[in-house]
Amino acid sequence: MKIFKPLTPSRRTMTKADDSQLTRKVRPSRFLLISKKSKAGRSWGKISVRHQGGGHKKNYRIIDFAMNKLNIPAKVKSIEYDPNRSSFIALIVYKDGEKRYILAPQDLKIGEEIMAGELVSLKSGNRMLLKNIPVGTFVYNIELIPGQGGKLVRSAGNSAQVMAIEGGYAHLTMPSGEVRMISENCLASLGSLSNQEHKFENLGKAGRVRWMGIRPTVRGTAMNPCDHPHGGGEGRAPIGLRKGPKTPWGKQAFGVKTRKKKKYSNKFIIKGRKKHHG
Repeated sequence: MKIFKPLTPSRRTMTKADDSQLTRKVRPSRFLLISKKSKAGRSWGKISVRHQGGGHKKNYRIIDFAMNKLNIPAKVKSIEYDPNRSSFIALIVYKDGEKRYILAPQDLKIGEEIMAGELVSLKSGNRMLLKNIPVGTFVYNIELIPGQGGKLVRSAGNSAQVMAIEGGYAHLTMPSGEVRMISENCLASLGSLSNQEHKFENLGKAGRVRWMGIRPTVRGTAMNPCDHPHGGGEGRAPIGLRKGPKTPWGKQAFGVKTRKKKKYSNKFIIKGRKKHHG
């Protein structure tokens, strides 16, 4: 972590993740960029999603989550920052000259060769079928359906662990603690994702949050009774509801399960995620 000198009030508490892994003075590949229009949580000019709006203008980097060029080695040209995600991305160049962006694993170096295939060497960044990955290995960017592209474990510092392979399925322990069955014919990348210190970052000031497109959040207890179930009272008042906190629309806010009881994927979950109290 980088800790800044307290030259201003905002710098006093500001911290930044170690970005020494990034390539300096490099522009993103313009062939892999798409202009991104900010919707800002509005529908016909009216707020439909609260706390969203503004934010710095940014382009979207086209990420190759599938890595479907099998058995063709690719060399890492640069490791870059992506404003659209928490982990770093890497620009790779295949032997035929094609360039693609991929999610960068931890400790990936410029000039390294990585490859995707049914069975490749057990090296961080390589991608292979789950049935060929040894038990105990950490993986990321995991497919849910073969050939669909990575859907699970894609944020900074995350990884899942292969616990067992039996009956045509791999048993994986997800970052949430959930143990889930995934088809052994799905691809997964070896290792854990970069920027592991991201969760310890302190933005330092409200302005940096606004740059990210997040608008202020007002407490329900600070509102009037007509605006929120927690509102009203002379001065600071408790919530005063027998069944606990509620959303602005009167629904239960904490401890309510939102997952459908008859969801088709329930049969693939061996153990539920950890319960967080407090």
